[in-house]
Amino acid sequence: MARLPVLALVGRPNVGKSTLFNRLTRSRSALVADVPGLTRDRQYGRGRLGEVPFIVVDSGGFEPVARTGIAAQMARQTRQAVLEADVVVFIVDGREGLSPRDQEIAAELRRTAQRVLLVVNKTEGMPREQVAAEFHALGLGEPLAVSAAHGDGVRELVEIALAGLAGDDEQPDAEAESGPRRVRIAIVGRPNAGKSTLINTLLGEERVIVFDEPGTTRDAVTIDFERGGRPYALIDTAGLRRRGKVTDTIEKFSVLKTLQAIEDCHVCVLLLDAGEQVSEQDATIAGHVLEAGRALVLAVNKWDLADAPARQRIKDEIDRKLYFLRFARLHFVSAREGSGIGALMRSVDEAYAAATAKLSTPRLTRSLHEAVERQAPPRRGAIRPKLRYAHQGGQNPPVVVIHGSALDRVPEAYRRYLEAWFRERFGLVGTPLRIEFRSAANPYAERG
Repeated sequence: MARLPVLALVGRPNVGKSTLFNRLTRSRSALVADVPGLTRDRQYGRGRLGEVPFIVVDSGGFEPVARTGIAAQMARQTRQAVLEADVVVFIVDGREGLSPRDQEIAAELRRTAQRVLLVVNKTEGMPREQVAAEFHALGLGEPLAVSAAHGDGVRELVEIALAGLAGDDEQPDAEAESGPRRVRIAIVGRPNAGKSTLINTLLGEERVIVFDEPGTTRDAVTIDFERGGRPYALIDTAGLRRRGKVTDTIEKFSVLKTLQAIEDCHVCVLLLDAGEQVSEQDATIAGHVLEAGRALVLAVNKWDLADAPARQRIKDEIDRKLYFLRFARLHFVSAREGSGIGALMRSVDEAYAAATAKLSTPRLTRSLHEAVERQAPPRRGAIRPKLRYAHQGGQNPPVVVIHGSALDRVPEAYRRYLEAWFRERFGLVGTPLRIEFRSAANPYAERG
């Protein structure tokens, strides 16, 4: 599977990075890694240009010469974002003009960035060529004038940034022709949940993996293995070291690697810690899994260490905070002891089968008619939507396309009803299911 392009937004404070970030991600909630070493100002989000998704990194204000305090921490995180990115979008302020700080940043980017796109922001109501002219002095190519607040020039910005990056189609797996397809599994979750321990348990005691080397941050590492004669691939996000050196306190965490792993996998295993509360970060990672449409298995690790009150607490928290994951199987495991791993892997297989299931048009249509007969969509005024037939529009996740008339009037609650109906009728456990409505054109619409 192709790796998503990564765009990093870089610039001095108050040039409009966050405004552009929200524009590119359509104001979706960004995944904020509130852990040591990642400042609160470094955010990750998912954007889309047409059918092409990409990842956006919003860094804090960049002060390359800072040596102490929060400015130095933010500079360190911005440098990491530059190393992770396929394209650095260097944002300057068109109203304030060229500043010495801009020149310092440009000098560093010329040394370290793979590719830089110079963007002059806040140019609304100004002659763009004129306001961008002085920024040629930075030596970073043709400046592109935009207004992040108004959206002017933003689409062109993304098109230029993604040129040459987003053209690789997903390659079919070789196993599809020669044998069983290798199921790609990403184990994701907060630091210290035990991802490294679970991965090592799946790979076996004797397996030694080391990839704590320069250049490995940008791409998740894939490790092939077999279990019960079936081929799998683990997409690692934990930063494996030699088994003897893996401890909870030094387990690495990279938001970018997590997002890339989610995109690259067939099935995500979201690992929670029985000794910790279910956090906003757990819910946000789960939200990214749903947004990517990936199959999911939920696992609570360190179950052997939890007493009865702790076990009840985390069950209650999962019901309350992760209610939107009720389609996924839930397992209580101990990666260290190896307990519950067999059942977990059976659910991975089940989720993969559901995500890639082929749903026949006649059976989908019969099920649709049964659902409507049991509960018809509500009227909106004098019009009741008519649902005529359904067919499958995609896999991983399964997409059910429903044709009829006035389907734009189908309320969200009825969409959820249909989703639950199809999920039950087709046994789709462990995968998101998407419903799309397509209304037939009214042949009399243009007649007067």
